[in-house]
Amino acid sequence: MTGKRKKIRTPLSVKFSEFYQEQGHIIKESLIALLICAIGDLCAGVILGKMTFFLETFPGLLVIIPGAIGMRGNIFGSFASRLSTNLHIGIISPEFEFSEQLNNNIYASFVLTMVLSIFLAIVSKVLCILLHQPSMELIDFMLICVIAGIISNLIMLPITMFVSFKSFEHGWDPDNITSPIIAAFGDLFTLPAIIASIFILQAMNFNILFKDILLVIIFVSVIISFIYCYRLSDETNTILKQSTPVLLLCSFLGGAAGGILNSAIETLLTNPSLLTLLPLFSGESGSLISILGARLSSGLHSGLVEPFKKPEGEALSNFAICFILAIIVFPLIGFLAEASSFASGLIGVGFDKIVEISTLSGVILVAIMVIIVYYVSITSYNNNLDPDNIVIPISTSITDSISSLVLISVSLLLLGVLI
Repeated sequence: MTGKRKKIRTPLSVKFSEFYQEQGHIIKESLIALLICAIGDLCAGVILGKMTFFLETFPGLLVIIPGAIGMRGNIFGSFASRLSTNLHIGIISPEFEFSEQLNNNIYASFVLTMVLSIFLAIVSKVLCILLHQPSMELIDFMLICVIAGIISNLIMLPITMFVSFKSFEHGWDPDNITSPIIAAFGDLFTLPAIIASIFILQAMNFNILFKDILLVIIFVSVIISFIYCYRLSDETNTILKQSTPVLLLCSFLGGAAGGILNSAIETLLTNPSLLTLLPLFSGESGSLISILGARLSSGLHSGLVEPFKKPEGEALSNFAICFILAIIVFPLIGFLAEASSFASGLIGVGFDKIVEISTLSGVILVAIMVIIVYYVSITSYNNNLDPDNIVIPISTSITDSISSLVLISVSLLLLGVLI
């Protein structure tokens, strides 16, 4: 019997067994976080599926949504990554004690949200014009983005700190936990925040001048806050100087993702399970890549990951973890999207088709993104830029843009072949 077992067990299976023994706890922690994230993304998908009235009444609204969701993940994912690094090296205590370091991070995150909300609104309007898509007025874009940003900020700041501190306090690695959970909460609260901002915007229609005056006040407040934060300390100066250009690029990519989706809005509205799948696929993709980015960032800081031109050792292990998680997660979210549509009495594309779409899209996306994230990480590190401020925003924004393109392309291809 012993001899037969040795023949059956191939070297590859032995390697995988050894790899799982070493990295199993990371896979388990990350998988739990991704499943929690999937719940939030599913709720976001259901909400988006019910937002057809708003999407039709406020043309161009769909262009905002990927950028707004991505912005929450970018800003608070970076915030969580900085907290994780500071917790690992002992700069911040895992207790709810406000310190200068923590306060600076909070203030910088709030200011970045306001700046990026205004920029996202402008980008969304410009993209609608360039793509010849119908859209609302620029002032409406701006007020929706800014009000939704304020609402989300008031919710996301305490949640990010709570998740980061509690995960570290209980002996979990925040790099494996915080990014996907923060992304899940960001996805969950962004769409309701946008809906709330629309109702607030409608309540402002009693006077045309009121919206103009409010927008001027917001502009002045954001400029003053940015200058004050830039001069406040070396910490806030570094965060704003390194994060602002990166996040502006990310907002543009998020808007581009929205433009891609808006161009295929008829296909999405006629296939409700695809509309539900969008936040699930984008959220899980971003969370998965955020885990990779956070782990590479901490690995570079601690010396576990070497910034070589060709990925080796710990970096390759992180790639493998990413693919294992992808093979588990993407079929599941496809099933969840179709199941939620079925439960709502809507006609989907079929369980077999949507699982195939989700899985194939996910594997293609991860294969592209692991390479991009690695080289963004080592490039920022080799140029004396903090990967915590660079990697997650860039990688998740590129993921949002590519995920929309990949998902729509694979969906049209497979549905066209299979129908």
